[in-house]
Amino acid sequence: MTTPDPKPDFLIVDDDPVFTQVLSKAIRRRGFNTMVADSAEQACEILQQFRPDYATVDLKMGGASGITLIPALLESNPQVKILILTGYSSISTAVEAIKLGATDYLAKPADADQILAKLQHREPDPDIEIAEKPMSVGRLEWEHIQQVLLEHEGNISATARALGMHRRTLQRKLMKRPTKQ
Repeated sequence: MTTPDPKPDFLIVDDDPVFTQVLSKAIRRRGFNTMVADSAEQACEILQQFRPDYATVDLKMGGASGITLIPALLESNPQVKILILTGYSSISTAVEAIKLGATDYLAKPADADQILAKLQHREPDPDIEIAEKPMSVGRLEWEHIQQVLLEHEGNISATARALGMHRRTLQRKLMKRPTKQ
């Protein structure tokens, strides 16, 4: 008779192969079993056999958005701790991810220690730093575009119509990284 593996299971969903390789190795060194998926679709296949205790999910990948994976992760294990990890952070996607059941949200770049700290310490921080300055106009525009895009379920054409801009202009804006605060 074999004894169950006491190591917690960790799923990494990101389309950057270098990042996933480095993060997977770092998470394994910290005592976890890891699995890696390069898309939300591949992660759904992995969830047929692998029930993670922890998961990091990239927001923007080829195919479906990482945010669409949250319900499937929770179905596989209702106690799973989910961290949305993205280089394209916005207030609207952070709020939506938390509403859907993500544990937390972290902007890239982030290392294994930062990721585990977010996943393992669920206590809210009432002393969180509040920005001294309001958001820049560029950042406000990015946030607004993300909110309208979310309201139109990722449909670029419908979002462009709602914003009163040409679809190609919107696509160019979305290809750029968000402006700093």
